Amino acid sequence: MQVKELGHLVLYVRDIERSSAFYRDVLGWRQILPAPEDRSGVPIAAFSAPSNRTHHELLLIEVGPAAASPPAGRRTGLYHLGFKIGTTDDELRDAIRELQDAGVTIRGASDHTVTHSLYIEDPDGNELELYIDVQPERWRDDPALVMAPTRPLQI
Repeated sequence: MQVKELGHLVLYVRDIERSSAFYRDVLGWRQILPAPEDRSGVPIAAFSAPSNRTHHELLLIEVGPAAASPPAGRRTGLYHLGFKIGTTDDELRDAIRELQDAGVTIRGASDHTVTHSLYIEDPDGNELELYIDVQPERWRDDPALVMAPTRPLQI
């Protein structure tokens, strides 16, 4: 067996409407389920990126307001999800403005040599990295650059 690609992500969320609005309206995912006319009451939402490369890339499942938050600090399990949002610093600057306009707090900004990254949290505290590739030919030619020291982002 050999994994061919990362297929999709599934996140538990407290409030499906709140989280759907965040992923759809703030981050720009295309919501594919439920259809607006679907009133089945199943508390899920599925999203796809504009590339339309697969049936869905993100699925949200509502678990209710009493669900525990992800634990803080060093632990096993998911650290963050990374979403490529473009290829230029101008696109990253636009994202900063859009996030600020939406009231989203930017928790960090890093220059990883191969990427320029912003770090935010979704409504349930899951950390998200929004990044642009910086000269992808560099990391393709020298994969060790992925582990280059992290520097403060200057854009």
